[in-house]
Amino acid sequence: MKLTTYTPEFRAEAVKLVLAQGLTLEKAAKRISIPKGTLANWVSAAKKGSDPTAPPGSRSVSELEAEVAKLRKELAVERI
Repeated sequence: MKLTTYTPEFRAEAVKLVLAQGLTLEKAAKRISIPKGTLANWVSAAKKGSDPTAPPGSRSVSELEAEVAKLRKELAVERI
């Protein structure tokens, strides 16, 4: 059985299909022809912020969501 290796860029784009575009794991995995379980592992790691293949300096989804919330609050204050 051949072990397939995916680039960090491919993994990031695959995770975006689920987290940013809202596709289900099944649909996203089928679209890019990878096993659903593999994609589920990548999405889970991205949500936890523990993706070992992430490039240095990248931030987790939870960190980015926290920053977005902070910036929205700041913008709301400035608009008043």
